[in-house]
Amino acid sequence: HYFIQSNLRVTRHVLKWLVMATSDNKIFRMFLQKALEKILSDREIKKSYNSEIKEECEAKLKSLKESLKDIKDGQNDGSHHLPEAGVILADDYFKPFQLACRSRSPRIVSTALDCLQKLIAYGQLTGESQDSDNPKRKLIDTVIETICEAFHGVNTDPDVELQIIKALLTAVTSQTCEVHEMALLTAIRCCYNINLFTKNSVNSATAKATLTQMLSVCFSLMEHHSAHLLKKVTPDIVKTTAEETTSKEEVLVNGRSETSAPEPEKSREGSVEPVSHNTTDQTASPNASLCAESASSEGIQRKSSESTDKGGESDAQADEIYKVSKSLVSQIISAALHEVQEETCGSERGLLTADDSIFNVTQPGDDGRSEQSCDVAPSGEDGRSEKSCGAESTDHRPQEKREAEDENRREEETGRNENEENRPNGQPAQKKAVKFDNVYMRDAYLVLRTLCKMTMQPLPEGPIDPRSHEMRSKLLALQLLLSVMQSAGPVMKSHKTFAQLIKQFLCVALSKNGVSTDPTVFEISLSIFLILISNFKQHLKMQIEVFFKDIFLSVLENPSFSFQHKWFVMRALAKICADPQIIVDIYLNYDCDMVLDNIFERLVNDVSRIAQGNLSEHGLTPIQEAQLKHKGMECLVSVLKCLVEWSKDLYKRPSKPTDEKTTGESGGDQSVFEERLLDAPAPDTPRMGSMPRSNSQSSLASTGLTDNPQEFENIKKQKSILEQGIERFNKKPKKGLDFLQEAGLLGSTPEDVAKFFHTDERLSKTMIGEILGDESERCKEIMSAYVDQLDFYDMAIVTGLRAFLAGFRLPGEAQKIDRLMLKFAQRYYENNPQLEDLFASADTCYVLAYSIIMLTTDLHNDQVRNKISKPAYVKMNRGINDSGDLPQEYLEEIYDEIAAHEIKMRYDKADLQRVNAARGVSSENQKRLMYNQAMTDLSKNALSMMEGVSKTDTVFTSASHSEHVRPMLMLTWTPFLAVFSITLQDCSDVELIAQCLAGFKCAVRVSCIFDTTLVRSAYIQSLARFTMLNVSSGFSEIKPKNLEAIKTLITIAFNDCNYLGESWYDILKVISQLELAQLIGTGVKTKFLEKETMMDKKLVSTLQQTLGTSANQNVIVAVDRIFTGSPRLDGSAIVYFTDALCKISCEELTNPVTPRMFSLQKIVEISYYNMGRIRIEWSKIWHVIGDHFNKVGCSTNEEIAVFAVDSLRQLAMKFLEKGELPNYRFQKDFLRPFEHIMKNNENNVIRDMVVRCVAHLVNSQAQNIRSGWNNIFSVFHMAASDRDQAIVELAFQTTASIFEQYFGVIGDSFQDAVKCLSEFACNAAFPDTSMEAIRYIRRCANYVADNPEQFAGDEDNQENVWVKGWFPVLFELSCIINRCKLDVRTRALTVMFEIMKHHGKDYKVPWWRDLFNIVFRIFDNMKNNELSPEQYRVQRREWMTTTCNHALYAVVDVFTQHFSILSELLPELLNLIQWCVKQDNEQLAKSGMNCLENLVMGAGKCFKEADWDKIVDTITDVYAQTLPADLRNWKPALDASFDQASLHSDTSMEPDNTQLAVSRSDRHLFHHLDIGCVVQTEIVQTIDNIIFFPASSAKEDAQMDPYYTSSGPESPPPEGMFSLLTTGQLFRIVECLFESHKFAKGFNMDIDQRKILWKYGFKGKSLPDLQRQETASLLCSLRILYKIYSDLTRVDDWTRTEIYLHRLTVESFEYYIMLEEDESRASWGKIVVLMLKKMMLLDDDRFLVLLAKCYNQICHILAQENGKDLQTILSKFFLRARDPLFKSTSTT
Repeated sequence: HYFIQSNLRVTRHVLKWLVMATSDNKIFRMFLQKALEKILSDREIKKSYNSEIKEECEAKLKSLKESLKDIKDGQNDGSHHLPEAGVILADDYFKPFQLACRSRSPRIVSTALDCLQKLIAYGQLTGESQDSDNPKRKLIDTVIETICEAFHGVNTDPDVELQIIKALLTAVTSQTCEVHEMALLTAIRCCYNINLFTKNSVNSATAKATLTQMLSVCFSLMEHHSAHLLKKVTPDIVKTTAEETTSKEEVLVNGRSETSAPEPEKSREGSVEPVSHNTTDQTASPNASLCAESASSEGIQRKSSESTDKGGESDAQADEIYKVSKSLVSQIISAALHEVQEETCGSERGLLTADDSIFNVTQPGDDGRSEQSCDVAPSGEDGRSEKSCGAESTDHRPQEKREAEDENRREEETGRNENEENRPNGQPAQKKAVKFDNVYMRDAYLVLRTLCKMTMQPLPEGPIDPRSHEMRSKLLALQLLLSVMQSAGPVMKSHKTFAQLIKQFLCVALSKNGVSTDPTVFEISLSIFLILISNFKQHLKMQIEVFFKDIFLSVLENPSFSFQHKWFVMRALAKICADPQIIVDIYLNYDCDMVLDNIFERLVNDVSRIAQGNLSEHGLTPIQEAQLKHKGMECLVSVLKCLVEWSKDLYKRPSKPTDEKTTGESGGDQSVFEERLLDAPAPDTPRMGSMPRSNSQSSLASTGLTDNPQEFENIKKQKSILEQGIERFNKKPKKGLDFLQEAGLLGSTPEDVAKFFHTDERLSKTMIGEILGDESERCKEIMSAYVDQLDFYDMAIVTGLRAFLAGFRLPGEAQKIDRLMLKFAQRYYENNPQLEDLFASADTCYVLAYSIIMLTTDLHNDQVRNKISKPAYVKMNRGINDSGDLPQEYLEEIYDEIAAHEIKMRYDKADLQRVNAARGVSSENQKRLMYNQAMTDLSKNALSMMEGVSKTDTVFTSASHSEHVRPMLMLTWTPFLAVFSITLQDCSDVELIAQCLAGFKCAVRVSCIFDTTLVRSAYIQSLARFTMLNVSSGFSEIKPKNLEAIKTLITIAFNDCNYLGESWYDILKVISQLELAQLIGTGVKTKFLEKETMMDKKLVSTLQQTLGTSANQNVIVAVDRIFTGSPRLDGSAIVYFTDALCKISCEELTNPVTPRMFSLQKIVEISYYNMGRIRIEWSKIWHVIGDHFNKVGCSTNEEIAVFAVDSLRQLAMKFLEKGELPNYRFQKDFLRPFEHIMKNNENNVIRDMVVRCVAHLVNSQAQNIRSGWNNIFSVFHMAASDRDQAIVELAFQTTASIFEQYFGVIGDSFQDAVKCLSEFACNAAFPDTSMEAIRYIRRCANYVADNPEQFAGDEDNQENVWVKGWFPVLFELSCIINRCKLDVRTRALTVMFEIMKHHGKDYKVPWWRDLFNIVFRIFDNMKNNELSPEQYRVQRREWMTTTCNHALYAVVDVFTQHFSILSELLPELLNLIQWCVKQDNEQLAKSGMNCLENLVMGAGKCFKEADWDKIVDTITDVYAQTLPADLRNWKPALDASFDQASLHSDTSMEPDNTQLAVSRSDRHLFHHLDIGCVVQTEIVQTIDNIIFFPASSAKEDAQMDPYYTSSGPESPPPEGMFSLLTTGQLFRIVECLFESHKFAKGFNMDIDQRKILWKYGFKGKSLPDLQRQETASLLCSLRILYKIYSDLTRVDDWTRTEIYLHRLTVESFEYYIMLEEDESRASWGKIVVLMLKKMMLLDDDRFLVLLAKCYNQICHILAQENGKDLQTILSKFFLRARDPLFKSTSTT
């Protein structure tokens, strides 16, 4: 080839110089005259057989000289161009050269050819004129034919061969003459024959190169002249020029030198040679020649003779080989010539039609064939020739007939014309002529189709001889096809004509050669297919599926195929897998198609199996298995790289940190580091010339199908369901059908099911047969519909039976077979009405079909020994035709057909696997037989499938969306992971490990892009395991491949940092363990090994060697870059990163032997690095880190806790320097860990350190602190309760300094500040601090009063003054009162009520309500009993007698002072008083009643009637609740020492000082009853004081004395609240007093009960009594009643009052009369005196009324012994009664 190109350049320069340097006359003289003279001067010219040549040459030479003389005389312009006459002259002088080319003399022939070549090259011979011998032909056709006739086969002179090649190439590439159709095919045939039959290797190579150049020129001219058609082509194809396509395809198919099979083989003739596709120079200068002028004929002859001698072939043998081989090529070329001649005669140049020859340009369905054809017909034709190509070479074999019949049957079974359904019965299909836009397109079409047919020539049986002419011819045709397809231009890629040609011819040819046993043929076929899938896939959707399913994947899956076949397939797949567009297109068009195979899934699974290396059953050597394993791993990684490349638009690289500093170790350039961290190879994804994705949308527009990811995803889901249903069907057919129908993927009618059986090849043929043969009605309907959908028109019955049984496997039961045969016979008879003369009825067809089945079983079953003979078979079928016989010849033909070709039912894939497994392989011969059988089966199946889809037009969708990658990943991630994991675990090959790690990176990248958490976690965890840093066995097993895994993991962490999510945990775990391994390797902290206490020196040395190299030191640098590069992470990624780091840190710190702080240090570092983030991101980060610091700061390890607190301090200093805007809370969140540590760590050292750190923050950053004050005061609040003096003093000093210096900047933290002071005040261990804290609280109250605007805010909200100012102060004071000791709480109580008194005037009503809620809390202190009973009683007693008592008086005082504002709170206050009175504390009870009295006395005049009702209710409630009712009914438990009778016998009222013991509960009851008695007395006194005032009652009592004398004029006593009470309220009080009196009176009268109580110690040493209550309550009630009776404003109530008075007076007098005890009579005597005196003060009428009621009782009193006072008042009473009585008597 190099020789040709070099001579081409030399020839160009020579010819160019000749044009410029010579005149036209010299050119003619040089070419014509000298050529004729040279012929005439040859010594061979004198021989007789050259006489005609001599005569013609002499005549033309004479004419030439005359013509030249005339031209010279007439030419005066000096032009270098030949005149038009010169052109005509050259055509006229062709005859002598034609005769010379037929000469027997090589020199003459060579001279003639050389002259013709030069004339054509200079445009002197155009051939446009008509041939004088045949006017219907152009002269150029005769010229080409003449040149080709000069080649006579193997004995042709080498120089003549070379001249022929030169002349033909010049003619084809010339711009002045056009060689088309017949002439072009003739030229190609001649060069083809020279390449095959020449004995000269140089001429053979030159002929091959010439062929390549001719084809290149042919297709280049077609592209050039059809460029206007590109307007109809999609823009992405228009933009792809021929040069671009060629350059891209060179990546795909680049010769054998780089991609040859690993096993060296001896070079052989006919192997693939690299061919140049560059046509630029040749097309630019068509006059150039490819042949070397400098090659002398002697040298060529010498080489030829040497070659001949070396070959050792005789001339006779060469002639025989030439004849046989020439027949091989001539049949195709002659048929093409014949076609061209026929078409040219009846057509014009612009529109060409086809005839019925083998070269018909027809659509599928053509039936025309050539009798001389030896080619494979296109789809829809016979498929193979009826006449063998080797007829002249004794190729008459019975197999040829069988092959032809097989092809006929295949066509009858699968191939029908596209319009067959609509044609009338008996009419043949109509042919469709192809229309060409120009003759150049027709030339290209014919040439390409011819080459396709030449590749399909059958080879001789037996071992393949690579030197045979049949094999060399096939290889040459394939190589030429490869060169044509490599240089295909835009028109060829897009034009429908070529697309149809490729589908019908090229794909069929490849399907046959693609399963060739010859590796070279197989390899070239694969190379052509790669070009098809790269450039023509939009037209070949179905064909590509056949290639993958039936060739590529079958070769990989079948163990019978050789290593070379598998290697070539793997090499081709590696190139396919390197193109993202093709990979995604495969998934989109096949895996997402409901009816097509899952090519992508099968490809990945098969390649994964290859990559795992489990190929022992394939009979491969370990070296071969390793080579396939390498290539398989390359394919898998390439697929993942394609997925990465396809989805790169969705990937966002992490941004560069703004403040990151590059270090010397990192290599300087940050961008380089990001892409290729640790020198990792960047992913490269070479493409197979696929179109860029940016133009894919336009391609979609041309296909008419939109690339909708969601739609394809839905289709894939439906397909998965369909496959699941098919899988169920193949196990349980009826359940599978039900499942598919329920899913809506299959219709419910029998016709739908039948169609499903026909169309889906995935269904088990056996199970289909089971359904069709089942006797149920449903299955019978399905069977009937299934058979009715078959078309047996114009089929022989055997062929029809084959077609019938091709769709299912016949069941074994006779009844099922019978039903099927009946239906077949019916359908066959209906489809073939023309056979009525042959078959009498359908019964005949039924019986005959059944007999054919039996015949097949008999003839081809090995278990049948006695085979039926042909006569016996004919005899067996007698009388089956309606009692008649079928023709004997017909039955004999059936017998011969079945004998030659068994009716074989299809095996399912699973059945085939079982059969192959059952066969077993025990010898090389069996392996070879299995291999040949597999190749044969695969060839037939592939050819059948390819012919079947050649007439199918489907839409190919070109992928454009990145979203397709997600389902692709989810579909294949498990096999990827399995392969990579197994390889990493078991393999030590460096290249394989590198590939696996690259696959890990790509898989993680894709899973990150689409956020498939499961996939990402699986790959990261698997890779982390292979680092061997997380295993329990320690670090002794670390190998170089583990270090590579570490590097890969770190690379992933750096490059895909924003997508790792929760997988950061596994990565950081490895980094942590890596740091530990490095510590061990350096001999530091060897105790980190869990299982060893003593460090093995050998292990240390191993780790030092492993981790100490410079390359591995880069790993450490890369680890640091991960942390320093953390600002590159986005907002969510940094949260995952920090969370994982914190988890790792927890694990490190909880190490039971020695904790590590590596991750904790890294946490501090990343906190520094990321503190510059926006606050919302930083808050999320700190939420995680802060929680971790909370845990670490509370660690029991003091060293760790100290480090954590100090790190917090440093971070806080830096964070607080940034300041904070108002109303934000970032500082509060940041400083919260200080609170947590202070709260939960009991270590005084750590607590002291926390306080000091916070104090340092206050002292250094107080002006920048805003929301952080909350945390600071919270820390001091917790420090205030500490028992350590240093902590408390430091905290209080800092707090005091805040109040002294920064009180104005604490802002919203005022409440926390007051709360902090409150806690200091409550620390009982430091009373001085407590008092000082209360002082600061008082100061806070003054600050609120002086600066209310600071609390009101910008909106002047006064409510904030209360909520943020006053309320916290008062609330905390109440807390101090409730919590502290007596002195502190007394001080706090005083301060609290001082604040209320001084500033209460500024409080609003709602504030007071809140305030009193606070105040009431003081009394709640003892409501909750959380102490032991004894402690509770002691503290309760102290509390009630001190604080509670004090607080109650203070509350009432404040309430009375501000009653106008607080009136609404009266119920709450009364409830409080009531609660105090009910307590078992005498002093508090008395205080409660006193407070009630003070309240009424102080604010009673402001009371409303409702308020008085509440007061009265309170009094009555207190009376009822404190009434000691148990005094009347208490009895001791049964006791022997107590004698109930002694109580009655003992009438003495004196105690005997012998008291009995009582239980604790009884003592408590006695105490309660005692307090009740006191309260009852206090109630009476309080009522008396409220209604009458104490002074009034005392004065009145004094006036009751009979001896009372006034000392002078008396001022009226102050009136009580009597006038403010209603009569009803007063009567309620009287009722209460009367009940109290009645109770006391009854108790006093119950002497026995009193003795019992006294006996058991109640009320001391004397008998208990209620004398005071009895008399006081009666006195008070009498005062009230007489006050009402004397009140003129209450006249309406006098009647009721009289009733009360009458009852009380009578009862009192009677009781007094009954009394016997002197003490009781003395007490009651005062009551009698009061009653008599009150009566005396009445007017006469009312006096007489009362007197009348009690006159008798008074008389009885008078009769008794009374005291002096009573006697005196009785005397006065009767004196007072004298006048009214006498007056009344006189009146009467």
